[in-house]
Amino acid sequence: MKYRLFLFLVFLVGCGEPNLPKDQYNLEECKNELLDAEDYSGEGSIDRILVVKKDRKMYLYKDGKVQRTIPVSLGKNPVGHKQQQGDNKTPEGEFFIHRKLCSPKYYRSLCISYPRPSDIQKAKSRGVNPGGAVTIHAQPKWNADGKGDSYTLSRNWTQGCVAVTNDAMKELWYAVREGVPITIR
Repeated sequence: MKYRLFLFLVFLVGCGEPNLPKDQYNLEECKNELLDAEDYSGEGSIDRILVVKKDRKMYLYKDGKVQRTIPVSLGKNPVGHKQQQGDNKTPEGEFFIHRKLCSPKYYRSLCISYPRPSDIQKAKSRGVNPGGAVTIHAQPKWNADGKGDSYTLSRNWTQGCVAVTNDAMKELWYAVREGVPITIR
């Protein structure tokens, strides 16, 4: 029970908002895909993700070869590793995709395994919360049609997440399994 409460609280302080319409982006369709394990297709699958913050690019790999490059937006304060909740930094290091999430605010999301035990320990030693709920997510609901993609991709605007277009998220959703490693540098 404590773990579930912790995850709920982590979600609240990350890129999520709890009080949004339940039907945004057809959440039922998304949830049914997850329940029926129809959220992955071996065709076009990728086995590693690399995000290079200074280039604002995501590289999708399969068998050691780049399959696609996707432009991204990062946290509003993109330089350096995430230190604590509210610093608007995108974490740096080696992580993995630990969960897929149907989101009323950002269409669909891939949850990144931040904070790691070392991040928690460092934050604890400084007396701060490491933050959490860091994801690769799609666009906010005001840009559901993608007409604002050039605007959102021209700046860093998240609270520490990695944002992609809705079309890129559709591709990632079916190409990525839970456990895929992601490096952010």
